[in-house]
Amino acid sequence: MPWDDAPSHICRGGDVRALAFCCPPVKPCPIVNALKEVDITPQEYIEIKNKYARETRLGEGPGTCFGSMVWCCKTSKPCPLRDMSMKSINMSVDEYLSLKKQMAEELVGKKSQSVSNEDVTALTSAFDIDEEEAKKILNDCGNDLRKAIKLLRVKTLKDDS
Repeated sequence: MPWDDAPSHICRGGDVRALAFCCPPVKPCPIVNALKEVDITPQEYIEIKNKYARETRLGEGPGTCFGSMVWCCKTSKPCPLRDMSMKSINMSVDEYLSLKKQMAEELVGKKSQSVSNEDVTALTSAFDIDEEEAKKILNDCGNDLRKAIKLLRVKTLKDDS
């Protein structure tokens, strides 16, 4: 599968990469905070998604909720409209997820790639690691503090056993 660690939907607590699976920001919902986290405006978000609609097969799907598969959910969530659109253009789940992953990388890539000193300090004190290790883990996790904490918790559990 082309995106083995695809996040849960934003509305289910997923990380910012899940913006690839979100609807347009037309009502108050968790997408508003995710957009702030990656430092892009709702208009920029719509423009990036529309670019993918123009340049990839994600633009197909006129019968979907918002007229294009760029706005569709992760394939683990049942959706007959998305699935019928994918079937009608002979798009595999692998292709769909690969395109969504590329879009997510662009959406998250808009975020400043510098590691926050506060995040480094939080990791060093919580997990008794040095600054270099904290910076490396944050970089490996796309500067997502929650993901870094989860990774360090798993590592701690493995080391303790």
